[in-house]
Amino acid sequence: MEPIDVAALILRVVLGTVMLAHGIKHARGREKTSRWFGSIGFRSPQLQWFASTATEIGVGVLLIVGLGTSLAVAGLVGIMTVAFVSVHRAAGFWITARPDEGYEYVLTLTAAAAALAMIGPGKVSIDRIAEIDVILDGWYGLAAVGIGILAAALQLVVFFRPERGRLTA
Repeated sequence: MEPIDVAALILRVVLGTVMLAHGIKHARGREKTSRWFGSIGFRSPQLQWFASTATEIGVGVLLIVGLGTSLAVAGLVGIMTVAFVSVHRAAGFWITARPDEGYEYVLTLTAAAAALAMIGPGKVSIDRIAEIDVILDGWYGLAAVGIGILAAALQLVVFFRPERGRLTA
């Protein structure tokens, strides 16, 4: 196995585990998470809870096993873009900023996902076994980042109604 394949495996498993853990946490805290979505300005907070939980769990599983890696990257980028715009951007860079966390965490996850999309899922993946890994990496894989950003923009336009001035740092 080449070093790039080990790097892809590490990125997939770590990113997948982070997303899966977030999804499981949200699944166990339906009411709390729904209230939080409503408090930051999302319409239909129960729907936001469901969509975010399902996406995080789905993305986590897909990344860990290396199936539809670019699709999973699009989902991860979409989630992180929504988080950036709705919460983290106004707090600045540092994750230790208060009262909200800054965007260094969401930026790091997004950059790692973009790198994974470009290098591909690696040899230890279902994508490789299915022989679809070569059509999903490189510049085509990076298109997943754009798809994630577009999906996030659509979600924000349809559902996000922040308080006046919330998005200004």
